[in-house]
Parts: sequence; C-alpha cells; structure tokens
Amino acid sequence: MAVQKYSWHVGFLSWFLHRVTGVLLSVYLVIHVWVVSTVSHGPAGFNQVMAAVQTPMFIFFEVCLLGTVLYHSLNGMRLLIVDTGLGVRHQKGLLFLLMGIGMILFVIGAFPILRLLGMPFPL
Repeated sequence: MAVQKYSWHVGFLSWFLHRVTGVLLSVYLVIHVWVVSTVSHGPAGFNQVMAAVQTPMFIFFEVCLLGTVLYHSLNGMRLLIVDTGLGVRHQKGLLFLLMGIGMILFVIGAFPILRLLGMPFPL
C-alpha cells in the first residue's frame, strides 16, 4: 500500500490557523489577567509593568494580537455561516472575502497602534 502525500489546501490551512490563533488568544488572556492583577501591587508596581508593555516589542505584539483576533473572529464567522448551511458551496470564496475584509481592518487598526512608536502616518 502506497503512502499518499497530504496536499496542503485552503481548508486545511484555515482549520490549522483557527486552532493556532485560538491557543495564542488563550495565552494572551492569561498574560492580560496577570498585567491587570498588578493593580493590586500599588501604583509603583503597576507603573513598572505599564512601562514594560509600552516598549516597541510589546507594541509589535499588540499589532500581532490585532491580526490574531481579526483572523480568529472572521474565520469563526465563516464557520458559523457554513455550519448553518448557507455558505457550504462557497466556503473558499467566503474565506477569501472575509480575509480581504480582515486585511483592510488590520491596516486601519494597525496605524493607531504603530503611532505609539512615533511612526508618522498620514491618517
């Protein structure tokens, strides 16, 4: 019996990225709760954590978080539409449409975040 090579297709990549972004969002929630809990350490502790999360590295991670949330939520909406039976025949087109909308929203949302780095943008 010959071993078949798995073909990477849009459906698999969509499924895989949905799982990965779900795990990343779960990790983010734990970090977010930890950061918010620093309020109980008083103003000095909170200010120290706030200074750390305003570094360029964390601002980059914030842009990545925006992309992760957009992908996960828009792909989740696609899955809901497909599960209702409305978009079963148009899954790939629906994915590309929602990812196009996601890219537009990502660019619009990333500009204000990147301005925190002092980058001049026309918007």
